[in-house]
Amino acid sequence: MTVEALKSFGANVDEGLRRCMNNEEFYLKMVAKAAQNDSFEKLEGAVKEGDLGAAFDAAHALKGVLANLALSPIHKPICEIVELLRGKTQMDYSPLVQKILEKRNELKAL
Repeated sequence: MTVEALKSFGANVDEGLRRCMNNEEFYLKMVAKAAQNDSFEKLEGAVKEGDLGAAFDAAHALKGVLANLALSPIHKPICEIVELLRGKTQMDYSPLVQKILEKRNELKAL
């Protein structure tokens, strides 16, 4: 994974680096850890089980991590699902979860 690859992915690398004290090695390490965050699987499982509370907790945890690292392509759909879950909106969340997981997989492949 490189800064250039993250820029191509759509991440706001300059912002993410600022939040990591402009330490590129640290930033890339944190991005790699974010891509492995088990909250993605928790979100998917909770949605499958219909546990909107657990889904909200997992999505909300991811929202903060992704925002701090300026990973916009994943952060945007996470924000969307967080607000829907906050309101306990009864709907099929699986397409949105799939989009989130697809973006996470793109990130992991960088």
